[in-house]
Amino acid sequence: MGGSTDVVLVGVAQRTVREEDPLAAPTPLDLLEDVCREAARDAGPGAGLLDAVDTVALVESLGWHTRNAPRLLCERLGIRARRELTSVLGGESPLALLNHLAREIAAGRARVALLAGAHNLYSLLRARRRGLRLPLETGGDGEPERLGRRRDGHSPEEGRYGLDRPLHIYPFFESAVRARRGLEPEAHRARLGRLMSPFTEVAARNPHAWFPMARSPRELVEATPENRMVAEPYTKYLNAVMETDQAAAVLLLAQDAAAAFGIPEERRVWWWGGGGAVEEPWFFSEREDLSRSPALGFAGRAALVEAGVDLEEVGRFDLYSCFPVAVEMACDELGLREDDPRGFTVTGGLPYAGGPGNDYCTHALAAMVEHLRADPSRSGLVTGNGWYFTKHAASVLGGAPRRDGGAPPPPAPPGKPVELAEEAVGRGRIEAYTVVHDREAPRRGIVAGRLEDGRRFLANTPDDRSLLEAFASGEQVGRAGRVEHRDGLNRFHPA
Repeated sequence: MGGSTDVVLVGVAQRTVREEDPLAAPTPLDLLEDVCREAARDAGPGAGLLDAVDTVALVESLGWHTRNAPRLLCERLGIRARRELTSVLGGESPLALLNHLAREIAAGRARVALLAGAHNLYSLLRARRRGLRLPLETGGDGEPERLGRRRDGHSPEEGRYGLDRPLHIYPFFESAVRARRGLEPEAHRARLGRLMSPFTEVAARNPHAWFPMARSPRELVEATPENRMVAEPYTKYLNAVMETDQAAAVLLLAQDAAAAFGIPEERRVWWWGGGGAVEEPWFFSEREDLSRSPALGFAGRAALVEAGVDLEEVGRFDLYSCFPVAVEMACDELGLREDDPRGFTVTGGLPYAGGPGNDYCTHALAAMVEHLRADPSRSGLVTGNGWYFTKHAASVLGGAPRRDGGAPPPPAPPGKPVELAEEAVGRGRIEAYTVVHDREAPRRGIVAGRLEDGRRFLANTPDDRSLLEAFASGEQVGRAGRVEHRDGLNRFHPA
């Protein structure tokens, strides 16, 4: 890039609201209006950017269903955008939108773009528990463009065994990563605490964090009445918190347009490059290695190549952190040490700053812009992950105009799907597992393994409480047992 094709982020805003009365809480559209107006003010006095916005892109909101949310926002802001975009479900979507918008601006197909997202799951769920219906705005004329393709994150076969929710599936991946690293469960649990405790320290300094509280490694991993076990090896404090009311917005435009609007140099942060990739096979149970995510590494490396920087040159990171394994996997695939002194978050991460539906990365972008304004000599890498290490996006920002970058490499060819034995019978060995807990005790064991003929199976363990307690207490990856198919489900009986 050079000259008029340089793209800069010039205005950012975040808002976090904790209103106990859900009927008094702001709606998603209220939140969007607030952060968009604040982002325009953040660009500098007198810029007049909102009136010049020609492209509006909104991250899809969970629980707020409209025909055209970008049009509703435009009407609130009193602007007429030529293009209205929205995303599909996925934590990578804010970065995918940012990269798309930046390229549209660089190509001259857009001039001033507004990227924003809002979720009110805290108020929405509190209202549902009280039998209340929130007065959420609906409608919006026309149909927005949609970036991405809608597709379920898990297969029907995965769902039959309880592998249909992030809080069950990511612990599943965690066991595979732990086994590949050759760590004992207790040593690994302590390592998780050391990895995530610095995230809480960042959240404690973040005025927008949902849980602005520093916690020790032991506090994070020790199961207590306040920090119950959710699914082995994750306690509550290691899970993303989605029940938040949060919003964030970013304004971006061409560098020459920023000069024309009189936006001060110190308000500008440069978009240097972006990358994206999809894991193939799409469904996680069909992937060869449950402890790796090649597409994650590809997306990050592609962003760095386009940005023209090496990983060692990056000054700040915000790695997607819905669960600890997302950070571990990013470190593995990108080649980072888990004790890297640069740290892995500028917000505090999804379990502590808040993981508002699909919109966390918009908050990470806003926070990264503020960090790079404070230290323009640095650059920052932000990563996002959708579904179950399925969709990935990454963006590199810089505090100054970028050096010449290169063209992103072509994606790797898709992997060959592993054959699944839907009706598994015979001897097998565990590849990955978790034990799901309710508030009182372990409730369900879930395993993936290989039969002697190489086919993968999914199964539940027997529901016996003593078996589940023993199953949760030690390493089970590699354990042999017998698989039977009964009443429409596979059951794994440990040897």
